[in-house]
Amino acid sequence: MTRILVVEDNADLAFGLQRTLEAHGYSVDIAASGIAALAHVRRTSPDLLVLDLMIPDPDGFGVLAQLRKEGFHMPVLILSARSEESDKVRGLRTGADDFVTKPFGVQELAERVHALLRRSAARTAGASSETFRIGSIAIDVMARRVQRGEETIMLSPREFDLLLALVRQPGVALSRATLLRDVWGHAPDIQTRTVDLHIAELRRKIEQVPHDPRHIITVFKTGYRFDP
Repeated sequence: MTRILVVEDNADLAFGLQRTLEAHGYSVDIAASGIAALAHVRRTSPDLLVLDLMIPDPDGFGVLAQLRKEGFHMPVLILSARSEESDKVRGLRTGADDFVTKPFGVQELAERVHALLRRSAARTAGASSETFRIGSIAIDVMARRVQRGEETIMLSPREFDLLLALVRQPGVALSRATLLRDVWGHAPDIQTRTVDLHIAELRRKIEQVPHDPRHIITVFKTGYRFDP
């Protein structure tokens, strides 16, 4: 059974999330603090984290950063009462895969969890020995590793999937809706800004001059295109 860890210090909300996700067939555990969450992940390595940012000791950003540093790559869905874009960007840079702002609908949350798990399973099953190049950058699909010379470029799982979706179709203008569907598994009406935030992060890590990109190109009123 798929295992989900809900990291939330509001007991009523945590219980509601647990009941909702269990009704969808998942095995759900709860951690009420950052320390408890880290210990649980190290012990059981769950398939997905639902992570509130405003938890104590450490907060959600601290938990996420530590888990990524330790090599845990399970999808992470952030919950937050803070809707500022700076928080979303910080979450993405730390390694989050998706972001839901409180208050939210439980059905929407369940759909996002399902989409993250489906993409994670497809990513594992579809790994191949392909290698792509962007100038001096090499992308090893099987190892899910991106390198510039001897330097490893650290991408979140979602950033890697987005980069792969672009480089596999060079010269093709991909709409935001297409990228949401293929990379996130979302319906086309869900948070198109998510794509733009991830693209900005990819450019920051991949492009020599992020504000004047050579490879990840904006297509006006459409989406994005990869130029080798």
